[in-house]
Amino acid sequence: MISLGLDSGSTTTKAVLFDGGIIARELVPTGNNPRSVLEQLYHKYPADVVVVTGYGRELLPQATRKVTEITCHAKGAYYLNPEARTVIDIGGQDSKVMVLNQTGKLQDFLMNDKCAAGTGRFLDVLMKVLHGNIEEIDSFVKAALPVSISSMCTVFAESEVIGMLANNVPPSAIARGVVQSIANRTAIFAKRLDVKDTVFFSGGLSRSEVLRHSLSQALGFDIQSHPDAPLAGALGAAIIGWEKA
Repeated sequence: MISLGLDSGSTTTKAVLFDGGIIARELVPTGNNPRSVLEQLYHKYPADVVVVTGYGRELLPQATRKVTEITCHAKGAYYLNPEARTVIDIGGQDSKVMVLNQTGKLQDFLMNDKCAAGTGRFLDVLMKVLHGNIEEIDSFVKAALPVSISSMCTVFAESEVIGMLANNVPPSAIARGVVQSIANRTAIFAKRLDVKDTVFFSGGLSRSEVLRHSLSQALGFDIQSHPDAPLAGALGAAIIGWEKA
């Protein structure tokens, strides 16, 4: 029994092929045609069942099931780390905090999808102003000390960053400040729930060691992650399809 999980996100679309374990994985830009990207991945990875989640989950009529992203992210994170009791996911356009019990069942959650601040989009916009690449954020900031970013609205923060550059503030220090502001905002958001150890970090920004370390300090918990953490939603969708089938 082979299950395909597809997570159609605002920035990237993820695919995981699962048969009791991960047998294939792929992450591609969503671009301006998420339906086409889903179709391509659907035909590239033939499966007995197909479960779609994310913003574009209604765009693939061939799907066997369509499941909410909170459910899928919780399932995928728990598979990657069965000790996880709190999951923090920072994606391109939203951030999520989920609390799990010992069996991985979702107990509570919060989701911020109304404001870009504290998401990958916020970091991506400001890194472009700094002439940097979000994929290379860790090497870009290196050992820089963060400067304070007071604006958490993307538009105002962009103006603030441009002003700092005009005053010869090093781009690496500004980028480090942006990372710190995302960590601080995420920690405040997460603390609205009863954060429990172990804390697991997923989503596209989980690849940044600098952000993970900053978030750990801001939250007051050691934070774990996994190389497949950006694929947690697609993985959870694939597992759900495999279990149901």
